[in-house]
Amino acid sequence: MPLNRLQTLIKSGEKLAMLTCYDATYAKLMELAGTDILLVGDSLGMVLQGAENTLNVSMHHMTYHTKSVAAGAPNTLIVADMPLGSYEHDNEAAYKNAVWLIRSGAHMVKFEGGGAKVETARYLVERGIPVCAHLGFTPQSVNQLGGYKIQGKTPESAQQILADAKAMDDAGVSMIVLEMVPATLAKDITASINAATIGIGAGVHCSGQVLVLQDLIGIYTGPASKQPSDFKSPRFVRNFLKETNSIQEAISAYIKAVKDKSFPAKEHSY
Repeated sequence: MPLNRLQTLIKSGEKLAMLTCYDATYAKLMELAGTDILLVGDSLGMVLQGAENTLNVSMHHMTYHTKSVAAGAPNTLIVADMPLGSYEHDNEAAYKNAVWLIRSGAHMVKFEGGGAKVETARYLVERGIPVCAHLGFTPQSVNQLGGYKIQGKTPESAQQILADAKAMDDAGVSMIVLEMVPATLAKDITASINAATIGIGAGVHCSGQVLVLQDLIGIYTGPASKQPSDFKSPRFVRNFLKETNSIQEAISAYIKAVKDKSFPAKEHSY
């Protein structure tokens, strides 16, 4: 069972390599390369649908792509995002939607936010649904946060993220994605909880790392409505295809860099 292998890797101290994936072809490549975790992310709204954010992604989109990824990678742990509107207001609805994703091939579901979402996580875990939390910058709250901004920069906001991480850990989540937070905060969180931490723009001290596939191979150039010349990659992105001769080699290079702790370097962290 993939979840058992995850626990073994965490206990051994080996870094976890996660990548976003949306179809069977790439899922097969990633499994062959030895990717530990595949994330069927609602980032598909941006990289596949050309939108400016993830807000219009639906459960139908998520289940379709989860089924595709599961077909291509039957032996790899698959985490599926719960899209906006599928979990926030009703724990029973959150459970039904989580079950839908599990039946589509996911082994774990991920959703954003702390605070009241802790009880949602507890509700799902108590009913046998493995959960990955997502703290720091949370893309579904991009309008509320005022854009794509680093989180946890002030002592107060850092303490809140740490408190949310500890609460999520107490609720029984298996993993916590930490996005765009200072590396020192991510290090403190990782040392304070039992759950694995997966960083994206959160420094090298997390239990593992995640990148969007299209960023890893350098083909994402922003929303479909804007010119590629107007796009600037986030600080945490590294184009591994530039350093290799094929997409499969780029994926393998990413996994190696995560495992040997050469990625992320300081220039990819905040």
